[in-house]
Amino acid sequence: MICAHGLTRSYSRSNDAITALDRADFDAKSGELVLVTGPSGSGKSTLLSIIGLLEPFDSGELSFGGDSVTSASEVTRAKLRRGRIGYLFQDAGLIDRKPILDNTALPLAYRGVGRKERLDRATAALESVGLGDRIHHTPGQLSGGERQRAGLARALVAEPDLLICDEPTAALDAETAADIARRIVAARERGAAVVLATHDRDLHALADRIYSLEKGRIVDVKEAAP
Repeated sequence: MICAHGLTRSYSRSNDAITALDRADFDAKSGELVLVTGPSGSGKSTLLSIIGLLEPFDSGELSFGGDSVTSASEVTRAKLRRGRIGYLFQDAGLIDRKPILDNTALPLAYRGVGRKERLDRATAALESVGLGDRIHHTPGQLSGGERQRAGLARALVAEPDLLICDEPTAALDAETAADIARRIVAARERGAAVVLATHDRDLHALADRIYSLEKGRIVDVKEAAP
């Protein structure tokens, strides 16, 4: 689903250039759950932003669904983001002023789904994560765990081909974290390619492959035991 070769990304800070990602090779196939690990500042979030078509890169090659997106226009990248990729951000990434029902329905609106259908599907997605009685609450009226579950419902409501999660279980209680993990695994079983950046070692047993980053470089790749 996603394949990268030699990805490099640098930023300018004052008079210095900081290399956030250095010649990284990466792939995640449909039906796989791939972890990206490493200390804070190692480049995990940068890698996820690039493969999720949210951020450009300086050099290398990137393909999505077998098609090159290395030189794709922003219009093409936006169509892929809206049509085929779901995101769960560290802070859930919800719009504060909107009820979580409208937040969850947003990816369907981008796809041109009619209002009734998208609200019905968003309601079902929120019910599936245990928030059926909270659909008219705004994010500020939810606990941290509830916001993360609402963010996951939004990421999954359109059944994306690629699901990207940045620290999906960070700062959650054990029960909520386990529930989030089960639902992410269900997306893989549906056939999505799932990519997680995480410090949570409990997720390692679920992975098909684990990439370890240090200072922007992939220093190790471990495949799941047969």
